[in-house]
Amino acid sequence: MTYKKLIPCFGCQNEQAFSLVGKERYQRKDSLLLSRFYNDNGADELLIWDLSQSDEEHEKTIGILKEIARNVDLPFMTGGRVKRMEDIKKYLYAGAQAVFLDVSDEEQVDLIKEGADRFGSEKIYVYLPDPSYLSRVEEYAQLGASMALLEGNELGEKEQSLMALSPIPFLIFGCETDMAFVLSIPCASGVLLKLLEGEEDSLMDWKQELKKQGISVDTFESQIAWSGFHLNPQGLIPVIVQDYKTSEVLMLAYMNEEAFHCTLSTGKMTYFSRSRQKLWIKGETSGHYQYVKALSLDCDNDTLLAKVRQVGAACHTGARSCFFQTLAKKEYRETNPLMVFEEVFGVIQDRKENPKEGSYTNYLFDKGLDKILKKLGEEATEIVIAAKNRNPEEVKYEISDFLYHMMVLMAYKGISWEEITKELAGR
Repeated sequence: MTYKKLIPCFGCQNEQAFSLVGKERYQRKDSLLLSRFYNDNGADELLIWDLSQSDEEHEKTIGILKEIARNVDLPFMTGGRVKRMEDIKKYLYAGAQAVFLDVSDEEQVDLIKEGADRFGSEKIYVYLPDPSYLSRVEEYAQLGASMALLEGNELGEKEQSLMALSPIPFLIFGCETDMAFVLSIPCASGVLLKLLEGEEDSLMDWKQELKKQGISVDTFESQIAWSGFHLNPQGLIPVIVQDYKTSEVLMLAYMNEEAFHCTLSTGKMTYFSRSRQKLWIKGETSGHYQYVKALSLDCDNDTLLAKVRQVGAACHTGARSCFFQTLAKKEYRETNPLMVFEEVFGVIQDRKENPKEGSYTNYLFDKGLDKILKKLGEEATEIVIAAKNRNPEEVKYEISDFLYHMMVLMAYKGISWEEITKELAGR
């Protein structure tokens, strides 16, 4: 199903975020915190406007975009300071899903085709400052743009007729009062929201209201009704809670029907307290919220599994997980690929921060980038040679050597496995 998107917009200058309403800027919390808030509270994507005034500020903003890409699941588009192809590349390499070019600047119009040819049309959007540019949308599409961002004031029948003929969809700037109107336009993929402080709290509520109006928006909806669950004698169902990235088991709690529906509508894990006989939103007093990523039901329909983004500690003791008391354990070798990579990478990073005499890893760090690259090249060649032999064990050994040296390079350049896996997942 194709959903209509609710996309908050804000400006970014250095680390500071700004609400953009008309020509006015309203200073907000820092950009990373604001992005995380939107990530957890119903936004589908983000539009981040680069407000930097100098090359130095621009570089700082690029750094902030990288931090947002590392810490936030939401895709984001960006633009605002594009003077040459290198600027488009910087935005995309920072983690943006797309870059928008302002068509009121003919130099940026000239970059549409070159950008689309180099990075793919899906990476190039165009920003239309007002509806007068609608007559040129077909030209922008032919150059390679795949989406148009339109300032949506006074969209009358004439403007909607032009939009209906467009070969590319639109994201339209709107507000709470005209959101339903904007999303009802067939060629509108979503609404771009310029929100002031406090208004962002309403994203999930707005989605529920839009859904009632028959507009398809992305909300949590259970595929099985509560009546299909097998409950315990108290009318409750147990919920096992896992970290959505690591699969670490965090806690066990219970839901009644009201808690279940509250969880779906708010996106925050809500439980029924058996001791207090009342609903409780996890994190309501501590700030350690659990934001829903997925809910699953077991084969007997009597246990829920919740994958969440846990803020802070899950346990009331302050521990990350409630399951921290080891009763019995047999030593074993971890073979989960990502966990092994993270463990080895952790050792390499520790060597970088805390050098150890006689360490080969520290030897590589001390010799510098050229030595690391030389070893990486040698190991790549060893893989090719080993692959020509019949014994697959040699290939396995050489690939392991290569991966180790690759992780040394990653640590040297400040790149994490999470960044690599996120990049691969987006391909």
